[in-house]
Amino acid sequence: MRVIAGIAKKRRLKMPPGWSGRPTADRVKESLFNILGPRIPGCYFLDLFAGTGNVGIEALSRGAARVVFVERDKRAVKTIRDNLVHVGLTERAEVLAQDTFLALRQLAGQQFDVIFLDPPYGQGLELPALEAIDRHALVVSGGIVVVESSKRQVLPRRQGQLVQYRQHQLGDTMLSFYQPGITGEED
Repeated sequence: MRVIAGIAKKRRLKMPPGWSGRPTADRVKESLFNILGPRIPGCYFLDLFAGTGNVGIEALSRGAARVVFVERDKRAVKTIRDNLVHVGLTERAEVLAQDTFLALRQLAGQQFDVIFLDPPYGQGLELPALEAIDRHALVVSGGIVVVESSKRQVLPRRQGQLVQYRQHQLGDTMLSFYQPGITGEED
C-alpha cells in the first residue's frame, strides 16, 4: 500500500498490526482519483470508515485543503496518525477516533466537496451512511459522495437529495458516485 501521486508519491503506508480490515487496493484508489481528477486540489475531503487512512492521505498528497478521517478502531486510528506523520501531512488533517454515525451527527453544519466511504463489506452500512450524509447535508452543492462496496451490494439510485450518477466496477469492487440534486447522467 503506497501513495500513488502528489507530494508524498511512492511513500509506503503502514497497516495496523493484527488488523483484519481491507484497505482500498492501489488500483481502485488510482481509478477513483483518475475519476475525481481536478476536484481534489483545494477540496474539503471526508474519509469515512478510514481504516489505514490510505484514501484520505492520497487526497492530501494530491492537494486537498483539508481531510477529516473518521475511524473507530483504535489500532487503525494510531496507524492513520502514524501514516500522516510518516508522509508529512498532519497539518491539513483531522482524525476523529469514533463511530462513523456519531461523527456524522457531530459534523452537521460542516460541508465537504468530496465524501468517501468504505464501510466493511457485508455489514449493510452503506445505505445508513448515505442516509446520514443526506440528513445532515454534509456535501456541498456540486460535491460528490463516493461509496466503495462489493459489486454484489445493491445501492439505491437515489437517497434523499443524493442521486447516483455513475458506477465503476473493478473486480469485486464497485465505486458508486452520488451528487446532491442532479437529475441527468454525468461523467
